[in-house]
Amino acid sequence: MKNNHTLIIGSGIVGATLALKLAQAKMPVTLIDARPARDDSEWQQVLGKRDARVYALSLASINLLKDVGAWQKIAASERKADYSQMQVWQLNGMGELLFGDSGDNHPNNHLPQMLGSMVEPAVIEHALWQCLYEDDVSDYLTIIAGQKVTNMDWLGAEQGYRVTLDNHTAIDAMLLVGADGRGSFVRQQAAIGLDTLDYNQTAICCAIHTEKPHQATARQAMLPTGTLALLPLADITDADKANPQHWQSIVWTLPRNQALALIEEDARVIADKLAAASNYELGAITQIESIASFPLTAQQAKSYVADNLVLIGDAAHGVHPLAGQGLNLGMLDIQALSEQLAHDFERSGGTSWGSNQTLRSYERLRRPHNSLMMHSFSALNWLFAGSLAQMRPIQQIRSEGMYRVGKIKPLMRLFAKQASGV
Repeated sequence: MKNNHTLIIGSGIVGATLALKLAQAKMPVTLIDARPARDDSEWQQVLGKRDARVYALSLASINLLKDVGAWQKIAASERKADYSQMQVWQLNGMGELLFGDSGDNHPNNHLPQMLGSMVEPAVIEHALWQCLYEDDVSDYLTIIAGQKVTNMDWLGAEQGYRVTLDNHTAIDAMLLVGADGRGSFVRQQAAIGLDTLDYNQTAICCAIHTEKPHQATARQAMLPTGTLALLPLADITDADKANPQHWQSIVWTLPRNQALALIEEDARVIADKLAAASNYELGAITQIESIASFPLTAQQAKSYVADNLVLIGDAAHGVHPLAGQGLNLGMLDIQALSEQLAHDFERSGGTSWGSNQTLRSYERLRRPHNSLMMHSFSALNWLFAGSLAQMRPIQQIRSEGMYRVGKIKPLMRLFAKQASGV
């Protein structure tokens, strides 16, 4: 296959969004997806089920999805749960933080200001899949589905990479983008090292139906065992819509052994313990679905770039889910990288992009910010969870800090703005 200037390995949300962003700017791009292509009926089968997992999309991520045409499709599907408030509290001390407002503070507005939206992964992927096959990108975008990359060879700075697929097809690309997740094959093949942090925690995730409505509020309890997030889910059935705002996505962080023991319990037992852990903030849990677990670690590539190669999203960094910012950081990667590549494209008259200088500029923009976020989430996790965090002096400092911060409205508005990413 001819030298496509950009080859993206990994067509998850981050990889697909970058492919659309480049193709819509008339930059030739090839997108490789190891998963077989789904037809519309297969998509409908996937979307027919409620997913316990949900992404907390910031306003910046939503704006990027609008740019590529995907958010319009998500909005039309009504498979999203916007939230206008974020509530953070601790159960064993004083202090509560409430970001956003109900709209009552703005008499000229009929609706509260949206802080973000909770959307299931498959809903975002389906919207992107629809955009990938639209006519406006077909001249610039090649999609290869159901094929794995088996080999990568660097041919020098002037030629870039030759990538071989498991069907023996060879693709030459001036720029290779690794968007292939935490276990990135691209990162490994490029011999880029990885800094990792194991929290010795496991997250239990599930979907729950609560006695009280969520009222468009994302909630997070800071418990001695770890964080407990209660995140609004979209209402998808007629019964849901008749009595809306009762479905939540749960991410419950626990010490690993405790989580693995709990996951073996009966669903009703898990539901009751979960309700008790939340201090019955939304009353009893009437239904629980899709219970699963995953270990919690943080990681960051020692470099985001090499000659003719760049890492984005989880291939470059992975953070604690404490603030639900993992995908949002990847979307900010896309924004920064696509702007840098577009600058090269324009400067060269549309002949080349992805120079070493350009890639280094992207790394300078994104790596310090991602590092700060990763270590900030780790510090917050340390501050609230673990044996040291339960010492009386730490509890008092933490409680007083939350109380004082909650009283400073301009600071709260600043935090909310930072969380939105705009």
